[in-house]
Parts: sequence; C-alpha cells; structure tokens
Amino acid sequence: MNISFHFKNFDPSDHLKEYSRSRFEKLSKYIGQDEESEVQVTLCVEKFRQMAEVVFLADSVNLSAYQESEDMYSSIDLVLDKLEAQLRKMREKMKSKRRTQKVVRGVRHNVFTMPSAESGQGRSIVSSDTYEPKPMSVEEAAMQLDSAGMEFLVFRNAETEGLNVIYKLKNGDFGVIDPGY
Repeated sequence: MNISFHFKNFDPSDHLKEYSRSRFEKLSKYIGQDEESEVQVTLCVEKFRQMAEVVFLADSVNLSAYQESEDMYSSIDLVLDKLEAQLRKMREKMKSKRRTQKVVRGVRHNVFTMPSAESGQGRSIVSSDTYEPKPMSVEEAAMQLDSAGMEFLVFRNAETEGLNVIYKLKNGDFGVIDPGY
C-alpha cells in the first residue's frame, strides 16, 4: 500500500505522520493481497478548523472521505472511520451480489424408445423438452405430478433450494430423490 501525504498551511510533526501512516495501513485488510492500492491523505489547517481528506484508490475501488474537527488527530480518526464504513458497505454488496448470482440451469427431459430384441436397432430420442424447475414444496410437487399424469417431475425444493426429483411408485405412492445440492 502506497500512502502519500500533502500538508497545507502547517508544518507536520513526525509523530503526526507516523500516527497517520499507522492508522491508514489498516485499510489494507479490505483489499486483496495482489491488488496495488494508493492512499492520498491531505491534511489542512484553516484558523481553528483541522481538516482531513482521504482518497483511496485500488484496482476495483475508488473512494474518498472528508472530515473536519478542532483536533487533527480526531479528524484523522473520523475520516478513517468514514472510509472503513464505505469499504465495509462495498464488501457486503459484493458478497450479497455473489450470493444472488446463482446460475439457474434448465432441466432437459429426453424420452427414449426401446426397440424390440429382434430388430437390432439402437435407442433413439423420441422427444426432448427443456424447462426451468419451479420452486415448490414436496407436497405441491406430488399434487402436480398426480394431476399431470407424468411418471416423474423435476422441481426446485422451496425448503432446501436444491433440485429434487419426485416419481410415482408402482403401488401409487411417491418417491423423492434429493441429491443434496
């Protein structure tokens, strides 16, 4: 992390520089190890106002914060708090975006014909259908399978959010296949 300082209208002490550097180095935990980042800190004094402005630049981040108070150390702490809040908010947005970007894949349903033993022909696809499984409970899937008169139904389990298959048994009951993902 590259930290650069600019001072306006006052001569900084070594302690202020070291304090600022140690505080702003904490921002490196919010970015990746391989990302190059730069922090530009501008500290300014005008009469009784002590101002701190920070621009944080990284490969995927461009943030800025401004704070003023009557003490330069408190201005540095307050502007750092603002910047950390912005970085936390951005990181949470990225996490939630990754969670919601689940890939919904369609299910392909193929029907094969079985030739008789004396014909010697291979299997052939008679029909094919692609659809997106609807989220429903196991009971709803059983009712839909029963009303549609199909042998099986692929659906998204509303409780586990995983793909399941429900099928009819020979005795009229239902079986459920849950692969666990």
